[in-house]
Amino acid sequence: MINIVFYLLLLFLIITAFFMVFTKDLSNSVITLPLFGAILVIIFVILQAPGVALAGAIMTAGLTTAFFVITINKTEY
Repeated sequence: MINIVFYLLLLFLIITAFFMVFTKDLSNSVITLPLFGAILVIIFVILQAPGVALAGAIMTAGLTTAFFVITINKTEY
């Protein structure tokens, strides 16, 4: 059962990665980044790496997304 969940999460991870890379709108890509990070955190928890999951959650969902949003707001007219 856990293998099915794990493979589904990997599939969703690949789908969100492709969406982030191939989307035309930059803000959609930045909005998808925390979803990618959340799926990655769940995968790390399943793999029993809670320290890596916590660090990934803080970096992906918090800091990186905030920096991208601030940068996009300052560069677009």
